[in-house]
Amino acid sequence: MTADVFIWWFFLCAVSGLNILAWALSAQALERRQAALPEAVYRARRLQLFLSAGYVFGCAFRSILPVYDVPRVCLFDSWLCSVMVGRSVATFAEVCFAAQWALMMREISHASGSFFARIAALALVPLIIIAETFSWYSVLTTSNLGHVVEESIWGASAALVVISLIAVLPRCAGMLRRLILSACAAGTAYVCYMFLIDVPMYWSRWVADEANRRDYLGITQGLADVSQRWIVSHHWQDWQDWQSEIAWMSLYFSVAVWLSIALIYAPILERRTASNRTSVIFARVAGNMVR
Repeated sequence: MTADVFIWWFFLCAVSGLNILAWALSAQALERRQAALPEAVYRARRLQLFLSAGYVFGCAFRSILPVYDVPRVCLFDSWLCSVMVGRSVATFAEVCFAAQWALMMREISHASGSFFARIAALALVPLIIIAETFSWYSVLTTSNLGHVVEESIWGASAALVVISLIAVLPRCAGMLRRLILSACAAGTAYVCYMFLIDVPMYWSRWVADEANRRDYLGITQGLADVSQRWIVSHHWQDWQDWQSEIAWMSLYFSVAVWLSIALIYAPILERRTASNRTSVIFARVAGNMVR
């Protein structure tokens, strides 16, 4: 393995180790706070913890055994590096992550009565399942057009979350308002990255394949291919597009995992009704937020 590839792989492994440690400490912290939390809140945060485990450990697996799906390129000669295994792990992890956000949006919709938050809570998991279906289409057939649709759905889902959070901002104050503003900023950056960089990248790959009259695989052929074929590469220059995976993998296996763990620590949202006044969101942060 060349030095540059090793450094990148070591970075992914180190971050994954820290992420697993952070998740384990979060689990211990939640257990210690069980008696101080309302039962419903504890159950909600415990569910967030379990869903986060699916994402944290799924991303750790993919960090240790990274795979570039369409050309079947990997770093190690093992069946664990097959696209069949890697994409299955990714699908499970990403649905868990979407479910985390759906649960959070449901809490916000219950606390605020927001129509947008309720729509987001209901739509997120089905949208991501559809996105995963297109992802499987791409990895099986080797056509990047499925990835164009997949990444567009991810970007649209993030935009839906951002719009929902912006809609409830007028009803928030203090720390909760700052948290939502931070989430909106991160979500907006993600949407911009997806539609300005990621989606155009997959589109350009598909256009190039079409220009070269690439022969795509059928679904049955693809199933056999992803199960039995993997190509080991330890050099950037061996596969031109392998280098383009560095940016999104590095961010995805670090920042996205941190967001997943952060959702375990979301403030407790409640609905307060005053006479002749609309409901407002407030967060009992001091003393009741999981530490």
